[in-house]
Amino acid sequence: MTVVVATKYVSVDELGVLVEAGVEVVGENRAQDLAEKHARWGDAFRWHFIGHLQSRKAKTINELCELCHSLSSASAAAKLTIPALVEVNLSGEPTKSGVNPEQLTALLAAYPGVRGLMTMPPFTGDPEASRPYFRRLRELAEEHGLRELSMGTSQDWRVGVEEGATHIRVGSTVFGDRSPQ
Repeated sequence: MTVVVATKYVSVDELGVLVEAGVEVVGENRAQDLAEKHARWGDAFRWHFIGHLQSRKAKTINELCELCHSLSSASAAAKLTIPALVEVNLSGEPTKSGVNPEQLTALLAAYPGVRGLMTMPPFTGDPEASRPYFRRLRELAEEHGLRELSMGTSQDWRVGVEEGATHIRVGSTVFGDRSPQ
């Protein structure tokens, strides 16, 4: 299991705390923040990209990361050169990125570097509400012969682990809630 510490609202200077704590893997949501943080802390961590992947940002992701958790389009797949997880929008929420399950086969055919799947269930105060989404993602991965699953965040990582996560993404568990108010 890989714990990915999400650094979306964490400043460049604060990453030193993660180095001191022995954190190995960090995940960034924005390519421009990734570049800035990597310039200072590049060799201190293994870097994952966990935000929405835009094809025009793929070059930066390719150069700095070992894994992308959010592949969701053929145009991005055409520019990506590192291993990836396909983001699947199982909730059908229009505000979330990801392919719907019916599009998964086509995207897998377009990019041979896919190692697994990722999903973001609806936000809820009840971690158990995420279980059906995680279970369905695991079933989809099994159907397609994929072994890696990125599922579970600070709100529901325990449920993700119980359902077979190989990667969990935690941020507020480590730093507290940093989202803009």
